[in-house]
Amino acid sequence: MANFDLTKKIAGNLDRHLILPMLDFLIARQLYPQQQLDDAKMSLLAKTNMVDYYAEIYKSAKQTDEIPADTKDKRQVVVDNLRKLQGEIRVFLEAFGGEDGATHMQILKSEGNFKLETLESEGITEKTLESIYRYAKFQFECGNYSGAAEYLFYYRSLSVSREHDSAAMWGKLAAEILMQNWDTALEDLKILREHIDNSSGQQLTARTWLLHWALFIFFNHPDGRDGIIELFFQDKYMSVIQATSPHLLRYLTTACVCNKKKRHQIKELVRCIEQEAFNYQDPITEFVTALFSEHDFKAAQAKLQQCESVLMNDFFLVSCREEFLENAKLMIFENYCRIHTVIDIDMIAEKLGMDREKAEIWIVNLIRQARLEARIDSQANQVLMDSQGSNIYQMIKEKTKHLGVRTVMLAEGLTAKQLNAKQQQQQNQNQHQHQQHQQQQLHYHHK
Repeated sequence: MANFDLTKKIAGNLDRHLILPMLDFLIARQLYPQQQLDDAKMSLLAKTNMVDYYAEIYKSAKQTDEIPADTKDKRQVVVDNLRKLQGEIRVFLEAFGGEDGATHMQILKSEGNFKLETLESEGITEKTLESIYRYAKFQFECGNYSGAAEYLFYYRSLSVSREHDSAAMWGKLAAEILMQNWDTALEDLKILREHIDNSSGQQLTARTWLLHWALFIFFNHPDGRDGIIELFFQDKYMSVIQATSPHLLRYLTTACVCNKKKRHQIKELVRCIEQEAFNYQDPITEFVTALFSEHDFKAAQAKLQQCESVLMNDFFLVSCREEFLENAKLMIFENYCRIHTVIDIDMIAEKLGMDREKAEIWIVNLIRQARLEARIDSQANQVLMDSQGSNIYQMIKEKTKHLGVRTVMLAEGLTAKQLNAKQQQQQNQNQHQHQQHQQQQLHYHHK
């Protein structure tokens, strides 16, 4: 289902290193021709220092043992630059390299002395930190994400000038994502988000990037489903989604469907989806609108079948497939139960895409787990909803509980309008009488 692939839209808001695992996923799924994906991967790698990786892909794609001469030359340049940068930070490496250096650093941290003014006595200056930043960035471009994260941490901990602070935050976050350190990545995401929210200028672009980078964390961290809902529904970030990235509604929708604790936000989600339907829609967003807005169970079931393919071919959502489908079927059943007191099991089986026996087992388990006020009549092959009367009564009560107040307000408003109209009419009459009196006076004097 390449029609619903969002890789190109998402990639425009990512660092090139973050795009590489997405391309590997597309290669595994065979959504595009192999040559096209190999060319895309080589194009990305050519802009990094990952020369050996580029050479490996090149030889595989071109089916040759030779690599271009310029690739060999670039490799030597990378090695020379690495040695040069290591020389620039030698004083730092000598102070904190090896086991003794690590112990020395730990002592300084515990004493609260791991700061630039303390380290200047050891020859470490702001200029050294500038070289450490460039060394970290170079390590990142070489694909050494662990080294990059480590030295970016040192830079941010020690630098006073903060000249590269924002770039260092983005680099550290990318490195932690690529190492799949989800706990640390989530903390770095929070730090970067606070930095962006407290900064001025280019906030729209920065927030757009943040939302896209956050997908890696939210669909891998255990608390990610809560995190994406909390972040994406914030007014300032929902405005960004609507302005630049309506395709991100796919991921917010998936999180809402999979997160039973956040079902109360489905109504707000549907409103956002309907507002952006002209700009973006896919089977996942259409499933939610069909079920919760249009109450079209047939259309919802048709969209749910399409959702499975979309989920399987989405880099971020492939691991959510089973959870999404199970919760989506639960939503269909729950919504159907709200408007019916007697439900035919065969019909439910058809709507959920199950055979009758599996459907009955699924319904029994659902009734037990969700503690629904329902029972199964096996002879009649029906589900009987025992509390529908009270549920419908409660729904009507909720819908009408403010009608009394509204009626009083409307009556008061109408009375006020009528009073104003009478006052205006009286004022017009008085003015008219006054004008007639003046005309009579003029006529009398004229005589």
